[in-house]
Amino acid sequence: MALNFLIDTNVVVDSFLEREPFLFMSRRAISLSRQYPDVQNFISASTVTDIYYITYKNLKNRQVVRNLFKELFEFVGVVKVTAEDIHAAFALDWKDFEDSVQYAVAKSNNFDGIVTRNMQGFTDDAVKIFTPEELCAHVEKNFKE
Repeated sequence: MALNFLIDTNVVVDSFLEREPFLFMSRRAISLSRQYPDVQNFISASTVTDIYYITYKNLKNRQVVRNLFKELFEFVGVVKVTAEDIHAAFALDWKDFEDSVQYAVAKSNNFDGIVTRNMQGFTDDAVKIFTPEELCAHVEKNFKE
């Protein structure tokens, strides 16, 4: 049973910027595929630019940011954002447009969930929402070795 998850911007930024107290669980959730090959994590193409912008703004070192992405791309895929996803996101009419795009992408790709610390941003329940802690517990429960 393969599981596919969309990792939200804040989880990757927590990892890249080493934001406490979120660092450990964010990195653990992002890298689950290393321990569990049937778990695949993705980020949306639209969040790559957001993550890059936020990370570069804080670290001010292009090569460091590029290296962080290079490592991330070793075990996290990038999924496209289609015109249909954008239209679906606008139709949701949520306060946070980025959340609605994430949700639309996860839904259109039939992902098993979105991993975020921003639980309140996702107000529809067609896609399961996990915190990094919840995702790790869910995966460990479903893939006991």
